[in-house]
Amino acid sequence: MRTVNKVTLIWNVTRDPVVKTTEAWKKIAMFTIATNRYFKSGDWESKSESEFHNCVAWGNLADRIESFLVKWKLIYIEGRLKTRVIEKEDETRIYKTEVVASDLIFLNKRSDFNETETVSETTDHDEDKF
Repeated sequence: MRTVNKVTLIWNVTRDPVVKTTEAWKKIAMFTIATNRYFKSGDWESKSESEFHNCVAWGNLADRIESFLVKWKLIYIEGRLKTRVIEKEDETRIYKTEVVASDLIFLNKRSDFNETETVSETTDHDEDKF
């Protein structure tokens, strides 16, 4: 049986990305994107909920992110969900679910229409550990 693990998000980056190089000399970029959900409550009051998504990108995509991505930039991201288990010294475990990016497009906001910078890169790089 086939399964699907695909995530597509569009919204703003909440902080500048952190780019590191692994011991194997592979670049990894880590950043967070926020999305909002707007809805009406039971009494028809408009409400919104924010969700924050931790994202990682590898290789050439990490290079592009290091060069162009900054806080509040509007982006389109495609990827898959990956949950890591982090074991702490006190033997407790932390589960961290991230979006592993496979495609990223830098978008322009309406106020940025004078800018022409749009960069897209697709990668088949598939790293699970860093």
